[in-house]
Amino acid sequence: MTFNDKLTELRKAKGWSQEQLGETVNVSRQTVSKWELGLTTPEMEKLIELSDIFGITIDELVGKTDPTKNVSENKCRENSHRAFRLSRFNYEYKSKTRIGSLPLVHINTSGKAKGIVAIGAIAKGIVSLGLVSLGLFGWGFISIGLLAIGGIAFGGAALGGLAVGLLAIGGLALGFFALGGLAVGIYSVGGCAVAYKIALGGYASAHIAIGDITSGEFCFKTASDSMRLISADVSELRDTIMRELPDTLKFIRELFCTAVR
Repeated sequence: MTFNDKLTELRKAKGWSQEQLGETVNVSRQTVSKWELGLTTPEMEKLIELSDIFGITIDELVGKTDPTKNVSENKCRENSHRAFRLSRFNYEYKSKTRIGSLPLVHINTSGKAKGIVAIGAIAKGIVSLGLVSLGLFGWGFISIGLLAIGGIAFGGAALGGLAVGLLAIGGLALGFFALGGLAVGIYSVGGCAVAYKIALGGYASAHIAIGDITSGEFCFKTASDSMRLISADVSELRDTIMRELPDTLKFIRELFCTAVR
């Protein structure tokens, strides 16, 4: 039996589609299709990985020996719960346990990782960790997620050198509520704070501005060494927010009032 026929037989025996096999060995469905049509053959690294996955030797995979002599060994290896590759420069692990089409865990230190939990150079998953990370919870140099932490972070809640999100915390923070060295948002707190509604900072610019240097319709000057207001000014600040910005959520209003108390 030729390699392409053997590969097709082994894949179908596991009940996998070409796409699922491609995800397991980190290649495209089109590449698997070319292998099975005999148009191309895998490089040695992929042959080793395929032999590990299907629990047979490389010779058996390419049709050089009779696979029946290793039935018991093959059965044991087929029951393995992991696909595993280790070399000098990279490490990859992909669990056999799947949720839908995704492996529960995929680790690939030198390439793309896609799983419920994904760790890799480019990671995509519910929980992801990588140089580039995309997930519900993401952590990486560039991170995108509901909760994103990274050098550059985009998310519902973002924490990073550059942070963009509903809640953004970073050296440069852009968001509905922004906190950072330079903070820009609807509400912002920072060394330099620019906001549409309320800003608090060393320099503050907003409709209601609170800071050492201020620019806005209503300005409240703080002591440069403490960022504090006197009690009477705190009461006036609260009244001003309630009068000028009545739609401001109570906890946001109290957050600004408490910060300068």
